Amino acid sequence: MTILPVTLTITGAAAIVNFWLAVRCAALRVKGKILIGDGGDIRLTARMRAHSNYVEYTPFVLILMGLIELATGTHTWLWVAGILYILARICHAFGLDRGTANILRGIGVLVTFIVMLGLAGYALWLPYVFRDGAIAITH
Repeated sequence: MTILPVTLTITGAAAIVNFWLAVRCAALRVKGKILIGDGGDIRLTARMRAHSNYVEYTPFVLILMGLIELATGTHTWLWVAGILYILARICHAFGLDRGTANILRGIGVLVTFIVMLGLAGYALWLPYVFRDGAIAITH
C-alpha cells in the first residue's frame, strides 16, 4: 500500500479550511436570514467568493501534490508548498473580508499562484527527466 503523507495531511487541512469557509458563509446567512444568493450583503458576497475561489484552486493543487508525491516520494519542499498553500488561502479569506485591496489578499493570491504554477511546471517537467538528469525517452 502506498501512503502519501504530505498529500494526505494537506488534504485533511484543506478539508478543514473548506469547512471553516463554509461556516463563515453560513453564519452570515443565518444572521441576515438569507437563504439563496447574497441578499445584497457585501460581506456575504466576499465570503462566498473566498469560498468559491478556494474550491476553484484547491483540487488542482491537491491533485498535483498527490501525483508528484507518488512519482517522486515525500520531500520537504512538497511539505513547504502544501503548508504555504493552506496559509495563503486563509490569508486570502481574511483579506477579502476587508473589502479593499490589502496585504493579506495580495499575499494569498501571490502565494497561491506561485505554489500552483510551481507544482504545475514540475509536473510538466517530471515525466521527461530522470532524477539523475538523464532525459527519459517514452513512446
